[in-house]
Amino acid sequence: MKIAVSGKGGVGKTTFASFLIKALANEGKKVLAIDADPDANLAQALGVENSEEIVPISEMKTLIEERTEAKVGSMGSFFKLNPKVSDLPEKLSVELDGIKVMVMGGVKTGGAGCICPESTLLKRLVSHVVLARDEAVVMDMEAGLEHLGRGTSMYVDRLIVVVEPGRRSVETAYQIRRLADDLGLKKLSFVGNKLRSDKDKDFLLKEMKDFVFMGFMPYRQEITDADRDGRPPFEKDAETLREVTKMLKELKD
Repeated sequence: MKIAVSGKGGVGKTTFASFLIKALANEGKKVLAIDADPDANLAQALGVENSEEIVPISEMKTLIEERTEAKVGSMGSFFKLNPKVSDLPEKLSVELDGIKVMVMGGVKTGGAGCICPESTLLKRLVSHVVLARDEAVVMDMEAGLEHLGRGTSMYVDRLIVVVEPGRRSVETAYQIRRLADDLGLKKLSFVGNKLRSDKDKDFLLKEMKDFVFMGFMPYRQEITDADRDGRPPFEKDAETLREVTKMLKELKD
């Protein structure tokens, strides 16, 4: 099962991804967790110690230059478009309780359409883990789906978009759906998060009438407490973990 998780910043995307990864691991699955959002902190949400010391792959200048045979930061030069990446998940991941965690980072130069050594290596790596790896893969994406290409997105089992009851979050969900359609990614599901009342749920259902929701998650103080304490949210919120486990069963149907 290869799953990408996206959504507007602050909606709880990384928190949901951590619950999903834990639910898969609890079922005995081998899981590769990929932090592909420059602003996310998936490793910390999974309980990796000293996660702030992990160097994102996009910042590994020597590795990028070695694999692409190009100077990092160079534009217009020749470099490998198909660099070797098959060994990177084992070499560059941190393992915790049967979960491998990789931090990819983002490309800070060149814009969304950047064709540069950094973006080439990252996209090639995402393609490898989606197409060639035999474990479950959960990717915590940025809203732009920058790391997913057309050939890769066809093999993602599901794109899950997390949305909270707010106009900007809903607008982002519409944007992500358009981007996914451009990539040929048809298998989309949506999760409502941080709901405080029935009005919040009604708002999402009204504003997103033709969207498929796989579930709704209420706002829980336990998740805020876990974040404040620097602990994984599933350590303090067993109820949400049970709800996400139910959603996981629906994904398999």
